[in-house]
Amino acid sequence: FAGKAPGGAQIVRAELLTESGDLIGEPKKIVHPVKFYEKGDKPLEIVTTRQWYIRNGGRSAELREALVARGRELVWHPDYMRHRYEDWVNGLNGDWLISRQRFFGVPIPLWYRLDAEGEPDYADPILPAEDTLPVDPQSHIPPGYTADQRNQPGGFAADPDIMDTWATSSLTPQIATGWEEDPALFAATFPMDMRPQAHEIIRTWLFSTVVRSHYEHGEVPWANAALSGWILDPDRKKMSKSVGNVVVPTDLLDQHGADAVRYWSANGRPGTDTAFDPGQMKIGRRLAIKVLNASKFALGAGDAPADAPVTEPIDLAMLAELAQLVDDATRAFEDFDYARSLQRTEDFFWRFCDDYLELVKARAYRDDDPAALSARVALRTAVSTLLRLFAPILPYVTEEVWSWTEEGSIHRAPWPSSGPLRALVGDGSSADGVPSPLVVAADVLSRIRKAKSDAKVSQRAEVERVTVTDTSDRLIALAAAADDVRAAGSVAQLDTAELAGDGEGTVEVVLAPVPEADPA
Repeated sequence: FAGKAPGGAQIVRAELLTESGDLIGEPKKIVHPVKFYEKGDKPLEIVTTRQWYIRNGGRSAELREALVARGRELVWHPDYMRHRYEDWVNGLNGDWLISRQRFFGVPIPLWYRLDAEGEPDYADPILPAEDTLPVDPQSHIPPGYTADQRNQPGGFAADPDIMDTWATSSLTPQIATGWEEDPALFAATFPMDMRPQAHEIIRTWLFSTVVRSHYEHGEVPWANAALSGWILDPDRKKMSKSVGNVVVPTDLLDQHGADAVRYWSANGRPGTDTAFDPGQMKIGRRLAIKVLNASKFALGAGDAPADAPVTEPIDLAMLAELAQLVDDATRAFEDFDYARSLQRTEDFFWRFCDDYLELVKARAYRDDDPAALSARVALRTAVSTLLRLFAPILPYVTEEVWSWTEEGSIHRAPWPSSGPLRALVGDGSSADGVPSPLVVAADVLSRIRKAKSDAKVSQRAEVERVTVTDTSDRLIALAAAADDVRAAGSVAQLDTAELAGDGEGTVEVVLAPVPEADPA
């Protein structure tokens, strides 16, 4: 007799009987813990049955070493994730069980002959011909038999199990590349270039895919493994439906916009868990809006001939920095470090808006100034380049701005190259070790802004005189951008003095007197 006791224990009443059925002594009660169905009142009974396995190195040192070697053929992003793979393979002590006793899934395509007693011959299963796959043994008939022989002595029986989910999903590279269906496509695309996935299924999805490709093709299924982390809740706990701390993405998209959500997610470095942070999404939204506004301002300065040269030192300095940014961002993407590419691009963009745009806006909009063409070419080149650098992270706002001046989609445009930028710069950029006119001018302009802020006057307030004391090489760089500094800071007189000794440079700002208000 069996029943369920509090705490999930099973109560068993045991009675000892003689052969004739007479009771021997008093009944004894045995209590021991057993597993019950999650939402039921019946105990689980473990039944031993025959199962299907794929050898995975758990019982073969030679195979284990071969699979570890396969893992080392991959390029891991980040590299330390390779150790998780190797630790898993080296820790296996059994083969990969792939059969499951469930209702739904890909069936194991086998039948068994039944002897005269109706017992299956497991040692000699009936295999379908490869060209007949896929096969469902529960509905298909094996060759040489008829439907009325199913489950009959002398007939056949279908394998009742389905495949483990990893046994089927481990073939996703082959399925996606047209294996056995499109030989030309398969030859052109397999092995694939990259597997993107989270780190917790290195031991299951990634490993099982490598195992299948090792057996079938004798090579790894892709060249690169790009591992992401988990999205954590604000308390840095893993999100789980059972815990109830899952955030619905559609609500975030409605509230912040797709570009802002992508910006937040792209700040999570490969292999690193990322906490859910609405504040980061707000920063992404501000960035997207700034891209719109800054691009509108820069492109609104007017057109310039396609062959117009960039002549002004401050424009050349900006383009030289932009060329370096393109190289850095390209290297980061090639190493799958999208977060670093975004960080470098974003840092440059904000300096571009805060410093360069402020310094050249007067000149760029001045029709009677020949130097305006230099600024306009530099501005349009910078906007085109920055939009393409941002496009993988902010696809919608960059597509919108691109459509203002360009044909087609930005996502079909070529990735920017530093070569054309350096061709524009030529020999006009600062040499190594020589201060950049843009950097020095931006530093002086920031001091002027601070002086106005400290005096609690408008940034448009007139400045009577600015005296810059600095090293000779920095003063030479400042002289190359002096007109832009005067225009941006509303400076009437810009004086310079060479720094004596090893002290730090100074910027003395004298604001113009504020006219007294008319008493009337």
